[in-house]
Amino acid sequence: MPVRGFPTTLKNILNSMLQESQLASYKLAGNQQQTTLVLIFDAMADTVVYKVGLCIALWDVEKIEESFIFPGDGATHTIVHFRYVVFRPFVDEILIGRIKSCSKDGVHVTMGFFDDIIIPSDSLQHPSKFNEQEQLWEWEYEASEEEGIINLAMEINGEIRFRVVDEMFVDTTPSSPEEANPMPPPSTSSGVSSLQITDQGAKKSPYTLTGSISEMGLGMLAWWN
Repeated sequence: MPVRGFPTTLKNILNSMLQESQLASYKLAGNQQQTTLVLIFDAMADTVVYKVGLCIALWDVEKIEESFIFPGDGATHTIVHFRYVVFRPFVDEILIGRIKSCSKDGVHVTMGFFDDIIIPSDSLQHPSKFNEQEQLWEWEYEASEEEGIINLAMEINGEIRFRVVDEMFVDTTPSSPEEANPMPPPSTSSGVSSLQITDQGAKKSPYTLTGSISEMGLGMLAWWN
């Protein structure tokens, strides 16, 4: 059963990959092929591959090459060719998600399996305002002369239809200790040292989508029902 909002064209979601699977010696007594597939699934599921997308599930295995063992290593090493279901919507694709939270920066959307979606404040329906008390965005919809302006709130957990306008991948592979903790620059004044402060706890999202609802038909589903 397809996930709502998930692109269903296999051309867009299947990616051919290969990976070396290492099977420990104590696992050789069982079904080696089945164990290898489980290892691949565990290693790839819910992982973002740079410039590929978010891995969802193993689709099929195209080829399993011969296994080999390194000297002094009892584990088997096997190259496996497989296809994986990947979430990576194309730019201008229309998706349906749910509002996770709102801030002055915009609306944060989740697909249920993927949370790193932001609709910036300047990409909302115009004009929109941020309700500080409710911490929600509201579309100031001008209905008619009699009704005047109606504030249509973007409720938390409400379903929202948006257009994908941009994507961003960030390489989050571990850096060297020197890159993670660079040496501070030399002091520019006598007796005063220069200290460089970095946020070691900052976590970057490896894959982020930017959306827009600044068109007719986009926004909360309840608006257009």
